[in-house]
Amino acid sequence: MLEAIYGAYAIDWQGVAGPSVRESLAAESLYLATVLAALLPREPEVLGLAALLSFSLSRAPARTAPDGSTIALDDQDPASWDGELIRQGETLLRRAHGFDNIGRFQVEAAIQSVHCDRARSGETDRPALLSLYGALVRIAPTLGARVARAAALGAVEGAAAGLAALDSVAALPGADRFQPAWATRAHLLAEAGRLADARLAYHRAIALCTDPGIRSRLLEQCALLGTN
Repeated sequence: MLEAIYGAYAIDWQGVAGPSVRESLAAESLYLATVLAALLPREPEVLGLAALLSFSLSRAPARTAPDGSTIALDDQDPASWDGELIRQGETLLRRAHGFDNIGRFQVEAAIQSVHCDRARSGETDRPALLSLYGALVRIAPTLGARVARAAALGAVEGAAAGLAALDSVAALPGADRFQPAWATRAHLLAEAGRLADARLAYHRAIALCTDPGIRSRLLEQCALLGTN
């Protein structure tokens, strides 16, 4: 049931912004998760999923620029985030941490909590993110989790370390067609000063991208590298 609710949220979350939030499938998924958390208050993963969706949906108003392009999380204005949903997420996550069992949804919620804490502190705790993504990979070693850990590693230890981590997952099934892996590689290559390689990686990420807002963002980032 948790996977079904999360799957319904994942279908819709990228398209949710501004006043459309309340009428969205993503908002319905959050409603179902919070109802389930109320019915099963001693199930930490149920609480974790409700917290995860609360944190994620709190940032919906800041995800899209007026031209329709996607605004990266680090570039979003925290003042535009929904403080009530962030507080709801924190309450749910604290309740989940009161139990012994740690699962995937709780760790993902903790990751989102770190990002949302920027609204309070003005900074993102990168080492905490790296530690949490390491925990997520141990619990649920999906391709997405591994790529996210590589990005976090690059932010903490430098682009070379992040690229090495990406290289370690490049041979996994589906990695060559996993758009976030190419977008992350492009970013890290640019950070490393390898602009020609970064442009090639951006081109691959753009070719694999099906979301217009993200595609626009990638095209913009690639253009900033120039043509030389």
